[in-house]
Amino acid sequence: MEAEGLDWLLVPLHQLVSWGAAAAMVFGGVVPYVPQYRDIRRTQNADGFSTYVCLVLLVANILRILFWFGRRFESPLLWQSAIMILTMLLMLKLCTEVRVANELNARRRSFAAADSKDEEVKVAPRRSFLVLRSLSMFFCVWGNGGGKGKREGDRKGGENFR
Repeated sequence: MEAEGLDWLLVPLHQLVSWGAAAAMVFGGVVPYVPQYRDIRRTQNADGFSTYVCLVLLVANILRILFWFGRRFESPLLWQSAIMILTMLLMLKLCTEVRVANELNARRRSFAAADSKDEEVKVAPRRSFLVLRSLSMFFCVWGNGGGKGKREGDRKGGENFR
């Protein structure tokens, strides 16, 4: 009898907790990026932020949205994916703007230094080239089975080799 008397309190309380949990799911993934965004904007330095993380999160959230069309799941997770995509695009935009501005300033300084002092200014090597080369070497070695042993077709004289 007392449980029926508390329904007026428990039903709205349950609904409030449910909405709060949904809001935490939707916006919880964005919260860690707010201080990073502010720090990058304030310092105009994006060196500590990895754009590869943005790439992975973008792909994951796009795949989650595409999966939703095949098999529906809870709408807060769908909204979370959409908001995370927007957040990652904002972070990439900010990082690109900051890095381009810093690179232009570095080039201006190097030209000014070369003009005024007639000395050569060394530019740091591109990290992306090294990463690409390392990945290509990894896949080449991995594609050959690590260089260990021979393939099954090679042991039989090569007739089954594909």
